[in-house]
Amino acid sequence: MIADPYLALLMGYLLGAIPFGLLLTRFAGKGDLRSIGSGNIGATNVLRTGSKGLAALTLLLDAAKGAAAVIIAQQVWPDAVRFAAAGALVGHLYPLWLKFRGGKGVATLLGILIPLFPLAAAIYAALWVGVLIAVRISSVAGMVAAASVPLSVAIAGERALFPLLLSFALLVVWKHRENVQRLKNGTEPRVGRRAA
Repeated sequence: MIADPYLALLMGYLLGAIPFGLLLTRFAGKGDLRSIGSGNIGATNVLRTGSKGLAALTLLLDAAKGAAAVIIAQQVWPDAVRFAAAGALVGHLYPLWLKFRGGKGVATLLGILIPLFPLAAAIYAALWVGVLIAVRISSVAGMVAAASVPLSVAIAGERALFPLLLSFALLVVWKHRENVQRLKNGTEPRVGRRAA
């Protein structure tokens, strides 16, 4: 149906725009996550509240909403799965109810990849964790993982997915532009440092 792409896009956006990090920290009495650390609503900034459990749950839920958008579309609008995936990532990055100031998209992109292209998801997760352990800088790990996605797609010969996933990777890297500047200045914090 003609309306399917629009419905899939809207569904993906509404799922992606759920700010789990903000909601979890608020319910846990940690205050407004946007006034802590980097002000980001993702798992790394949740970790700066001092709660590893909340950070882990935020990461899982941010990934789950990306996966859910793709899985729902695969069942309901199989010809519009890419629209649902795009909606989920854009919803996380630019949620309407937070004045379009969302997260960086690293966990949500992983969630999207799991049902959409499992091989790329496995490479992404391995690089994300490996680089994070090696350098202890979340932004570096996230950008390296994101950059691996179009490369994985190209090597696997999935030409139909390449433009979409290249654009996703570029969006994630673009959302890290302030981190890139801090990396240049030598002021990018390492994982585990608690913000005041």
